[in-house]
Amino acid sequence: MSRDDYDKGMATRRKVLGEAWVNRANAGRTPFNEEFQELITRYAWNEIWNRPAIAHPVRRMIVIAQMVALGHWEEFQLHVRAALQSGDLKPDDVKEVLLQSAIYCGVPAANHAFKEAKVILDELGMGAQAR
Repeated sequence: MSRDDYDKGMATRRKVLGEAWVNRANAGRTPFNEEFQELITRYAWNEIWNRPAIAHPVRRMIVIAQMVALGHWEEFQLHVRAALQSGDLKPDDVKEVLLQSAIYCGVPAANHAFKEAKVILDELGMGAQAR
């Protein structure tokens, strides 16, 4: 892959996760993890996130549901927070993803996801926006 693929991926990564998050991740680069960071930037953030068939808000919903299914709560928090802060998703969008996740991922996973999402909604001052 070219440097251009990396640059496109980095631009998408910054748009999706926010400048502060990406800056922190980049500050944590070491010789040990640098190749991994480059790999996910080129492949996840360019090759996948920049595919034209699915818009970023839909991709965000897919990722949130996948994090519920896998129980990866740190990534869940990251993606919920970033989706809400960017305006790509509203609190009710997140709620709908979690309701569907209750059926396909299990009620205990969705129950935990609602608790995690509430913390983020409250932190962002959006708790009252959720119906």
